Amino acid sequence: MRWLVFIAFVSWLPLTSAADPPRLDTSRGDRMIAEYFRLETAKLRDACLADIHSADDWNAKKGEYRRQLLDMLGLDPLPERTELHPVVTGKTEHAEFTVERLHFQSRPGLYVTGDLYVPKTVGHVSNVPGNKSPNEKKDGHVENVPHGKFPAILYVCGHGGVKKDGVSFGNKVHYQHHGGWFARNGYVCLIIDSLQLGEIEGIHHGTHRYDRWWWLSRGYTPAGVEAWNCVRALDYLQSRPEVDGDKLGVTGRSGGGAYSWWIAAIDERVKAAVPTAGITDLQNHVVDGVVEGHCDCMFCLNTYRWDYPLVAALVAPRALLISNTDRDGIFPLDGVYRTYSKVRRLYELLGKPNDLALQITAGGHADTQELHIHGFRWFDKHLKGIDRPIDNVATKFFQPEQLKVFDKLPADELNTKIDETFVAAAPTPVPPADKEAWEKQRDGWLQQLGDKVFRGWPVSGSPLDLKEAFNVEADGVRLRAFDFVSQQGITLRLYVAQRAKLDQAELVVVNPLDAIGWTEFLATYRPAFAEQLKGEAPDSESRATGEWPSTKKMFESFPWAMAYVAPRGIGPTAWDQSAKKQTQHRRRFYLLGQTLEEMQAWDIRRAIQATRAVTGLADTPLWLQGHRQMAALSVYAAIFEPNIKRIDLHEMPASHRDGPALFNVLRVFDLPQAVTLAAERSQVVIYSPDKTAWQFPQAVAERLQWEKRFQLRTPPQPKAAE
Repeated sequence: MRWLVFIAFVSWLPLTSAADPPRLDTSRGDRMIAEYFRLETAKLRDACLADIHSADDWNAKKGEYRRQLLDMLGLDPLPERTELHPVVTGKTEHAEFTVERLHFQSRPGLYVTGDLYVPKTVGHVSNVPGNKSPNEKKDGHVENVPHGKFPAILYVCGHGGVKKDGVSFGNKVHYQHHGGWFARNGYVCLIIDSLQLGEIEGIHHGTHRYDRWWWLSRGYTPAGVEAWNCVRALDYLQSRPEVDGDKLGVTGRSGGGAYSWWIAAIDERVKAAVPTAGITDLQNHVVDGVVEGHCDCMFCLNTYRWDYPLVAALVAPRALLISNTDRDGIFPLDGVYRTYSKVRRLYELLGKPNDLALQITAGGHADTQELHIHGFRWFDKHLKGIDRPIDNVATKFFQPEQLKVFDKLPADELNTKIDETFVAAAPTPVPPADKEAWEKQRDGWLQQLGDKVFRGWPVSGSPLDLKEAFNVEADGVRLRAFDFVSQQGITLRLYVAQRAKLDQAELVVVNPLDAIGWTEFLATYRPAFAEQLKGEAPDSESRATGEWPSTKKMFESFPWAMAYVAPRGIGPTAWDQSAKKQTQHRRRFYLLGQTLEEMQAWDIRRAIQATRAVTGLADTPLWLQGHRQMAALSVYAAIFEPNIKRIDLHEMPASHRDGPALFNVLRVFDLPQAVTLAAERSQVVIYSPDKTAWQFPQAVAERLQWEKRFQLRTPPQPKAAE
């Protein structure tokens, strides 16, 4: 009598634990997703700076662009500039310079360790007007520098950690030769550790290695931490008596090249920048696969759907030298040149064509001296106003122990868990007091969802191009399949089943399927429709095969139609199932200003539209049913699609911390509030043993008298395995 459970509309899907999904032929899915990434990348490439035709255009827009970049780094609004609490823990001497080992706190508990290289000789700095020293001795040394101040360079490190016996000395040790080189040429140079590979070891590889996809929901990227640490490093440099705070430059390579971009783009105190091997465009990252060689610190959360020349443009019209090698596998030359070319047009519009340059040397992704010689000349020109040969070489003078800042790591450090607090989550809301308060709260949330969460959705209203793939009957059940276009590059299949002789269904239920659901769908329907479904996945043994008799019985007893769709990446459109490729494709999505789950929610919306386009179902009452993450995505589809009578949600996570990942959503609200938005429009039934997680929608429904709009039900007990 299993069919009787349908009276309460418990899912048709089997309640036994599911077997692993079958191995799939992913060639179709691989081709589809590759074409999709190509098309989406082209859209962003073509839009980048396309509306800038004059200096006035740029000046009118650059403030908003800078705000957007800050937002995508998790820095809008900017954090409070709290006390730095700088501490010099020791000094290391060289004949030509002193190294001060120091730390400061960019935020309370967020420690930045660094080495400050201070010249002992004025050298060429005396050529700068106003910086001539009355105290310079014949040997070139000075007793002090009250006469004038040095220009300063912030050197940001790439991934070059140094460890001994499990103790991290920071990547500043690996890059020490740059600090010494600058100091010997008349610059104060501050080399700071990055969050990862510093003396206090944080994490850059949240999505790359540790499945911290909630970073996207939180709006967090370690690039934001690196950018903020650079802002505060400039604050520190300007506090030093030896530094001319109006003559600040920044450089670094690899990861440090990327951080050079962030700080130069967001902070106009940087007067000259030389990012080295730190940028390329989306064509390289997404289409050519360069993203797979980078950790998350290299990327902002691309909420506003930029291509990377727009980051470079924010340095204009200040002095910018883009430096790279010709065979760098993770910063390919073609993408570097495309970036330079787009920005060159902007510098020309601004009347500063000579303040942008491109330097290319021979080699791969290596820290070669020839990469940096031109950088010295660039800084000399733009910070000192001189032109001279560089007549010494970069040398590592010190052992790691001589540059270490901490003897003992601070107990109050937040570096190792800064991802939990760097971007503030939205506070848990209080249920609104009345209808007016609710409507104000609702409208604000909907606005934020459009602005910060679902900007990657296509414009609504594009043709579905619905085409029937097959229409067959077996065992008194009619199964139809329809192909439809979810968006350009993504074609999905909708399956509709109902009693064979049913003239008009009284209800249609749309079921978005995850991998488990897809396996169960095939196992349930293949006994009757083996020929039509044989190509969708290899045959596999499943305990769900016994579900066909009860499913057939349901169709005999109720005038219902059941519709099924597997969103992109699942079932017929599944791509390479290896863990690496699954991870890297998800990362490609977020470089395009989307998440995979966000676009699967769009697919559900389009499946609902396709269902209504099927002959005979246009005006049929429609229910939506989802399991696990598809339950959560169904909630968002219901928020934006009209006339959904009811939503049944099974095994749904109670928080986006546990999935699905949607850009910035935890900066807006969490799943209980999303459910509340849906409950205003549709009846929502959640099958969950956890009653406390859903108190917010329960309270709002009671307060606003949404009778029966929100229900919590105990999940049905799993059917015993036979």
